[in-house]
Amino acid sequence: MRLSSLFTVVGTFAVAGSASLLAAYFSAQMVEAGSQAEVLNRLDAEGLTWAEVDTNGLQVFLIGTAPDEAARFHALSAAGRVVDASRVIDQMLVEEAADIAAPRFSIEILRNDSGISVIGLVPASTDREDLMDRFRSIADGAEVSDLLESADFPAPDGWDDALRFATSSLRDLPRSKISVDSTLVEIKAMTESAEARTRLETTLARRKPDDIRLALDLSAPRPVISPFTLRFLIDENGTRFDACSADTEEARGRILSAAAAAGLEGKASCTLGLGVPSRRWADATELGITKLKELGGGSITFANADVTLVALEGTNQALFDRVVGELESVLPDVFALHAVLPKPPEASEEGPAEFTATLSPEGQVQLRGRLNSEVARQTVDSFARAAFGSDSVYTAARVVEGLPNTWSVRTLAGLEALSMLANGAVTVTADDMIITGNTGNTEASAQIATLLASKLGDQSTFDIDVTYVERLDASLGIPSPEQCEAMILTTVGSRKLSFEPGSATLDVSARDILDDLADLLKTCGDIPLEIGGHTDSQGRETMNQQLSQKRAQAVLDALRQRLVPVASYKVRGYGEAQPIETNETEAGREANRRIEFNLLGEDGEIAEVDTVAVAAEIAAMAAAAEAESESDTGDDAEAAETANGDDADSSGGEEEATTDGAEAETPLQDPKATEAAAGIGADKAVPEGAVRDADFEPETTGDDG
Repeated sequence: MRLSSLFTVVGTFAVAGSASLLAAYFSAQMVEAGSQAEVLNRLDAEGLTWAEVDTNGLQVFLIGTAPDEAARFHALSAAGRVVDASRVIDQMLVEEAADIAAPRFSIEILRNDSGISVIGLVPASTDREDLMDRFRSIADGAEVSDLLESADFPAPDGWDDALRFATSSLRDLPRSKISVDSTLVEIKAMTESAEARTRLETTLARRKPDDIRLALDLSAPRPVISPFTLRFLIDENGTRFDACSADTEEARGRILSAAAAAGLEGKASCTLGLGVPSRRWADATELGITKLKELGGGSITFANADVTLVALEGTNQALFDRVVGELESVLPDVFALHAVLPKPPEASEEGPAEFTATLSPEGQVQLRGRLNSEVARQTVDSFARAAFGSDSVYTAARVVEGLPNTWSVRTLAGLEALSMLANGAVTVTADDMIITGNTGNTEASAQIATLLASKLGDQSTFDIDVTYVERLDASLGIPSPEQCEAMILTTVGSRKLSFEPGSATLDVSARDILDDLADLLKTCGDIPLEIGGHTDSQGRETMNQQLSQKRAQAVLDALRQRLVPVASYKVRGYGEAQPIETNETEAGREANRRIEFNLLGEDGEIAEVDTVAVAAEIAAMAAAAEAESESDTGDDAEAAETANGDDADSSGGEEEATTDGAEAETPLQDPKATEAAAGIGADKAVPEGAVRDADFEPETTGDDG
C-alpha cells in the first residue's frame, strides 16, 4: 500500500512538471513570435526594410546591413519603442563609407585702389606663394590680402588654366571682381570708357582658354554728350535713328517704344549719357517722333533744346501746318521748334552749287565742286591734308561767286564728318548735306549727327547713310586681308602640306597645319583668297595640271570641314606652268611642288601684296601689344616667299603652303579710280587751276561743272 501511494505522488508531480514545461514552451513561442512580428511591422512602417528580426526568448536580434550609422541607430530606436530596449540585441552591419567627394574649389579676387583681396578654397597642389607673388606684382606696392584655404584633394581639370587666365586678366582690370572655378571665370569690372570696354571684351574673349567659359559684366561711366542729340528719320530708305541719346533707362525705353510705333524695325541703340537739357527730354522726343510719323515722313533733330523738323518734299501744306502747330503747343517750355517744308529747287543752267569729297578704302581723298574764294580753297585743302595726310589729298575744286555765306563752314564740317569714316563721300549743297560710307565705329552715325548739329546749327538739314563694317572695327582686332596673307606664311612656316603619293588625298601629317590655318582664317573672316596648286615638270603637262587642281580643291574641302568661311575662296591648278626654281635638279623640283595662298583683287586676279612689309608690321604690332600687356607674347611675323615640298606626281606627295608677295610700292590712286572705289562716278573733270599733289596726274582735264 505504501509503495503504491509513493508511485501515485511521483506520477502526479511528473505529469504536472511536463504540463508546466509544455505551457512554458508554447508561451515562449508566442512571446517570440509576437515580438518579432511587432518589431518587423514597426521597422517596415518607418521604411527600414533592409533590417531583419530574429528572436530567442525575450531577446530580439536586429540583423541586416544599414546604409549608414544614422540608419542603424534609427532601427535600434524603432525596435526599442516596441519592446524593452534591454531586450534588443544589435547584430547589424554598416556599409563601408564611399570616398569623400572633393569640395568645389573656387576663389574670388577683388581689386581696387587699396589693393587686392583673395578669398576661397584651392587645392593643396596650388602654389599659393607663387600666386601671391603674382598678385603683389599686379598690385604694385598696394596691400594683398591672402584669405585662401586649401584642401588636400586633386585639382580638377581646367583649374590651373582658369586661375592663370584670371590672374593675367587682373592686370587690365584695376577695379574688378573675378570669380574663378575649374570651368567658369566670371569678371565684373568698371572700365574707363565705352571704347575701353569694347577693347577689353575682345581681348579677354581671345585670351580665354578653350575649355573655360567666360562671363563678362563690364561697365563704363556714362559719357558727357554735347550737344545732347537725337535724330530720327522716316524716308524712302526706311525708319531709323542717325543719333539717339537718353538720360535714363526709362527715357531710353520710351524713346525706342515710340520709334517702334513709328515703324522702326530690328534692334536700335540709344546711348545713355550726361548733359540732358531738360528732365522732360523723353516727353519731348517721344512727342517729336510721334508727330513725324503723323506727318508722313521727314526728319526730326533734337540738339539740346533746339528742335528741327524737316518734312518730306511735297508734303501737304495744311497737314504740315497742323502737325507743326500741335507739336509747338505740347513741347515742354524749354524746347524751341524750327519747322521746314522744303520747296523744289529752282532750275539752273549750271545745276545746283555742290561740293563733293570722296575717301577711298586706300585712304586717297579727292575734293571737287565749288568753293567761294581762293582763301576758302586753300583752307579746305590744308584742312584735308591735316586730316587725311598730305600725300593722300587731290584737290580739284574751282572758285565761283554767289555761294551762301555759310558755304565754307559747311564744307569744313563735311570734311570733318568724312574723317570719321573708313571710306565714303560727303556732298554739300546750299540746303543739305549727304554723308555716306563705311565705318568700324558703331557710334559713327550718332557722332556725325552730333558734330553737324553743333557746327551747322539747329536749323540745318543733313542725311547720314553710314554702314558699320565689322572688319573695320579696330577694337575687334580683325586683321586686314593683306595681314591675313602674311600671317598664313607665318602660320605655315617651314612645314609642308603632305599628300599621299600620286593622289590628292591629304596625308595625316597635314592635320596640324590645316588646324592652325583654320584657326587663322576663321579670324580673317570672308576674304577673297585663291588656293593654288603647283607641280614640277615631270610627267605629262595635262596630268600635272589636273592633279594640282585636285590637290588645291582638297585643301579647300579640308578647310570647309573645319568650319572656315570659304564662300569667297577659289581654287586653281597651275600644274608646272609657274616654277619658282629650275626643274633640272631635285632640289628645284622639290621647291616647285607647293600649295600657295594668294589674296585676290577686285578684278578676281591675284593682288600684289608686299607680304614681307606686312609681316614686319604685324611683328611690330605684336611687340607693342606684348609690351603693353606684360603678360602676352607677340608672334614673330617674319616669313619667306616660298619653301620646299614634294611633287604632285612623285613618291613624296608633299606640297608647301606659300603666299606670293611683291616689293613694289602701291601707286598713288588716280582720281577716276579713287572715286570708283568710294562709289562715286568719275564724270567730273579737273580744272586747270586746281590745287593738286605734284605727283598726282588726272586722266582728263577741263572745266568743272
